[in-house]
Amino acid sequence: MDRDLFIATDAEKKWLQLFEENKEWIKVSAKEADLKGELNHQLIDWLTDEGYNRLTLPESRGGFGCAVKSCLLIQEALAYYDEATALSIGWHLGVVGEVFEFGLWSEEMMDQFAEDIRAGGMTNRVVSEAAMGSPTRGGRPGTNAVRHEGGWLLNGVKTYVSMSHRLTHYLVGAYVEEEEGMCFFYVPADRAGCSIVETWNVMGMRATASHDLVLENVVVPEGAMVEGKREKKENPWLMHIPAVYLGIAQGAADEAAEFALHHSPNSIEGVIADIPHIETKLGQMELKLMTMRHFLYHAAELHSAGRQMLLPTFSAAKYNAVNMGLEVVDIAMRIIGGQSLDKEGVIERRYRSMRAGLHNPPMDDAVLALLVRTVKEKG
Repeated sequence: MDRDLFIATDAEKKWLQLFEENKEWIKVSAKEADLKGELNHQLIDWLTDEGYNRLTLPESRGGFGCAVKSCLLIQEALAYYDEATALSIGWHLGVVGEVFEFGLWSEEMMDQFAEDIRAGGMTNRVVSEAAMGSPTRGGRPGTNAVRHEGGWLLNGVKTYVSMSHRLTHYLVGAYVEEEEGMCFFYVPADRAGCSIVETWNVMGMRATASHDLVLENVVVPEGAMVEGKREKKENPWLMHIPAVYLGIAQGAADEAAEFALHHSPNSIEGVIADIPHIETKLGQMELKLMTMRHFLYHAAELHSAGRQMLLPTFSAAKYNAVNMGLEVVDIAMRIIGGQSLDKEGVIERRYRSMRAGLHNPPMDDAVLALLVRTVKEKG
């Protein structure tokens, strides 16, 4: 794979080597977690012990200090073996990267955040609600926060809380009347009034355990409101999402190539990889993977170089990764044939998981609408 072209830092090399050395038990645990529809606790424990939750925490605060591009490359490699765990912990890595790169919180709260992460903490920005639809479309959350005895009182229900049972803190999006908009509150998971209701029973990304969070009269101090209402800004850290789907697609393509290079039915001489239409399919998959990967990592490099106005690029990276990834998985399954539907294999799980990408932000229609606006603005 051409991912090797982009490996550059010691952190990237370290984690890729660790994944390679531990791939056998990771694959087994990923399969079991998917079948049960539960978090891969074995893998999460190992990742936390190795400091994976500190991947995007600045070195000055005790982390690995990975920039966007390194985070994407390492996440892609993890998703190759366990896409659900990669997506789940990716939300945490993205929040940490965004908060510290852009200095979103007060220094006091960022110090507290870093301390929690060093102690093994993990968080997720919980925004979605059943009645609101996708938070990226601007709906008003039903979850609300009101002033209460020198602090805040939170009530509401959040959906799609990935890695729900393993989060130590929630970054809760709640409507604040005086701000006339949604603000974010840093809430410890063990705070009285917080509870997880197990509602997650889906076809793809089953092991993200994205259950509901219920907040019932949850009291937090004044400083817990870490982000007031603010204008939406381009966030390169959300590209952890397409990195995961790139990893899924690469895994499917490699399985198909392995099958084609060794499968030799008695109706032909040699292996099916030598049949012209199979050769074409292998080439199509590789071209799509190269397009996805180069676009994604170039977007990250543009950000690192200080380029501005990259929201259309970041959005297109996600659109490409998911839609081309769907095509790659489909081609891979056509190469493997009926065996690709076998529940004992991995590729059928990759197919189910890849479909979930259509429902991660930004959605396809929103990306296309953004690109249309940029065209009109240029005119």
